[in-house]
Amino acid sequence: MILLIIRMKVLSEKRMELSQTIASLIGSIRTEKGCKRCDFCQSIEDENELCLLEEWDTQKNLKSHLRSERFRVLRGAMNLLKEPYEMMFHTVFYPAGMEGIGGQSYQGRQESPKGGKEVLRFTGTESKGSEI
Repeated sequence: MILLIIRMKVLSEKRMELSQTIASLIGSIRTEKGCKRCDFCQSIEDENELCLLEEWDTQKNLKSHLRSERFRVLRGAMNLLKEPYEMMFHTVFYPAGMEGIGGQSYQGRQESPKGGKEVLRFTGTESKGSEI
């Protein structure tokens, strides 16, 4: 699984325009082959900070999306930004033998392409994640 996170800081007077453009694209992005998730978020600390979170099943399907007309429209809409956007890719995989640790369900390990921390994600009643 591959996560694509796009962080954007928009000019306050252009926030509504950019938000409407992105909102109009989300439904069709979700129907693209391999898209498992596409969410559009706004920071509760700064209403001009926006984030698009996409989850893709394969690198091939993600690359197809990045070459799509929808993504070209999205990039064009990013001309409304206050500063350059930040685009991050994270590959998530599920190592063998990690199932059922401490009665929790293993969700995967996230690796940062820039050498950041690797984080194991679990779900369960007391889970907060375990760092390695």
